[in-house]
Amino acid sequence: MADHHLGAVYDLDGELPFVSLRAVARRLHGLLVHRSWDRRSVLGMSGLLQALRASAPGCPVHYISALPETARRPLATLLRDGAHPPGSLHLTGPGRFPRRLFRGSRAGKLRVLRDLLADDPDRRWVLIGDDGQDDPDLFDELARHHPGRVAAIALRSVAAIDFGGAIDAVPPVPEPGGAPVVRAPNAEELLPPLQNALGLGRPAGRGPEDWLLSGTGRGNDATRLRPFTAGNAVRALVHGRSYFPVLAEQLDATEAGDLVLLLGWRADSDERLTTTGRTVGELLSAAASRGALVRGLLWRSHASELTYSARENRQLAAALRAAGGQILLDMRIRSRGSHHQKLVVVRHRDHPGRDVAFLGGIDLAYSRGDDAAHHGDPQSTSFASVYGPTVPWHDVQLELRGPVVRDAEEVFRERWRDPAALVRLPWHVLPDRLHGLDRTARPLPEPAEDPPAAGTCAVQLLRTYPWRRPAYPFAPRGERSIARAYAKALVRAQRLVYIEDQYLWSVDVARVFAAALRRAPRLHLIAVVPRHPDQDGSSYRTSARHGHAEALAMVHHAGGDRVQVLDVENATGRPIYVHAKICIIDDVWAAVGSDNFNVRSWTHDSELAAAVVDERRDDREPRDPGGLGDGARHFARQLRLQMLREHLATDSDDDLLDPDRAAATVRASAAALDDWHHAPRGPRPPGRLRRHWTPAPAPHLPIWRRWLADPLYRSALDPDGRPLSMRLRRMY
Repeated sequence: MADHHLGAVYDLDGELPFVSLRAVARRLHGLLVHRSWDRRSVLGMSGLLQALRASAPGCPVHYISALPETARRPLATLLRDGAHPPGSLHLTGPGRFPRRLFRGSRAGKLRVLRDLLADDPDRRWVLIGDDGQDDPDLFDELARHHPGRVAAIALRSVAAIDFGGAIDAVPPVPEPGGAPVVRAPNAEELLPPLQNALGLGRPAGRGPEDWLLSGTGRGNDATRLRPFTAGNAVRALVHGRSYFPVLAEQLDATEAGDLVLLLGWRADSDERLTTTGRTVGELLSAAASRGALVRGLLWRSHASELTYSARENRQLAAALRAAGGQILLDMRIRSRGSHHQKLVVVRHRDHPGRDVAFLGGIDLAYSRGDDAAHHGDPQSTSFASVYGPTVPWHDVQLELRGPVVRDAEEVFRERWRDPAALVRLPWHVLPDRLHGLDRTARPLPEPAEDPPAAGTCAVQLLRTYPWRRPAYPFAPRGERSIARAYAKALVRAQRLVYIEDQYLWSVDVARVFAAALRRAPRLHLIAVVPRHPDQDGSSYRTSARHGHAEALAMVHHAGGDRVQVLDVENATGRPIYVHAKICIIDDVWAAVGSDNFNVRSWTHDSELAAAVVDERRDDREPRDPGGLGDGARHFARQLRLQMLREHLATDSDDDLLDPDRAAATVRASAAALDDWHHAPRGPRPPGRLRRHWTPAPAPHLPIWRRWLADPLYRSALDPDGRPLSMRLRRMY
């Protein structure tokens, strides 16, 4: 029977950047050595405490630390930034020097715990910590000397232990004083057995707040963005050939006094947006000529000869300047970074009900104008030769209407107001001056009020900004709300996670998905990725496959045959480059954006995504796939079904609604097409999915290739934009 008269005590020291010399050494080893079973992470401990409070109403939270009183302010900041629930902070260290760096302070913590028990004799306590220092002995002593007062002990494992198999296969731990002890390598896997030990079920679904980040959950209190907005209409525009005409129509409808805002990684002035041949440059210039205020920020990029887009972005900026608009080339990034956000906002001064924003994975650039047949955009860019002269390109962009458009505008305004110099290196400044490009942002008018409500979707805008110097004024410590949003949403995953991604490269990202697979024994993961990297160079391909192999090894180790990784080809057998960045969880939560599933996108480059929870239910069975009371939601389910229908070449949803049947249908379709390719007899089976060849992890590569692959991968392909203390703790 559930005991709702509970309190929680969390030993905060295991979450601190520098706890002890032994802990620092252990974290450095974990940073440098990747193992497929290593799911240890501090990430999600705040969510565990939040979930405990939701399951046991009125549960107070107390934080203890061996640091001295002088550390109260920075610890309070850490708790706030980490979205920990409000609670009392007890500091037990003597004097002013943080002696915990060298040795523990068990006596002080034990004194605090005994005082809590004495002050509230009717309350039973949940003791939460880790097994890296004193917590096991400390909690054991308290439970033995105070029988019945400790409801449960939860220990996050920091030792290098392979928690293989099912969650209940974790090595048993004695129960001191009758208190059950649960262990797991991370908070997500720790929460279910803790709830079971306490007799607490998961609280029924309450609404978008269960899935979306709170205001403090973003981890950035300098932004003006709201936590989320309700009353929005959201439409998925799959492929550039669906998105471009809709965008062209919106640009054509602009008048004097309207506002057009653009963020991009690349933009080609002569990329055709309509079947009649109207181009990006023509449509934006025409809007500016009619009196619309057209402003943009494009990544400054690198030389086009290196397969980048400095020349192309500069050409569009020059064209808009001649028409009265302004596009700035922005290099306010970390070294080896980029501005990867893809956003267009159109606001109508006299018709706010027509305001719209577009965001996702599609730049206004060559190769993006493909359609569902996937024969490629005739205007193609340099690419890996295996994809052919016109790259088959699969991508998704969202059309957003309603109050969220004002938040999308604010994303642009925050970057536009940044007073830092656009470029700082002289070899960047000189070409811009020679081409007559603007280097100072013109003022923007005051923003209009929210557009009127337009639909049933709650939408949360999520971003990545790196920690850098000079700091972004709107994100002085960076922002990693994309990573945090995935960590929160995946805690609720029960039956099916469907993703499409350009990379799926990083162990640090795979760890979050692996934890969900280990926690939920019925959870399927279906991932659609490109068959080949996007460049031909041997070093690049080796390094890319090195990171890819490590990530896939981790999710396969956690989920076994519940994990399917697939790639996709067109009707002629040419591989399709998957550039989409989408995730759908249990047909409830859907995210689409510019971010990939790698450390670069979650920490290093600027990124923008939208998480959507539709208030409208989908009444087809199963009505509640996750079983948590959320119910299937219209937008998320329709997007997943649309993706799978295209990849399976079917018009029917019958075998795709139920998660188990959908996984079996995908497996059978991919196997049939693989078999036909190996021994082609009879007509080609329907469908486009193939089982993705998984490269061997690094230990199976020749040692000299490992020496080259790992440094290139970590420094150039997938750099980390977090402070070292955050990297060591595997936090976002």
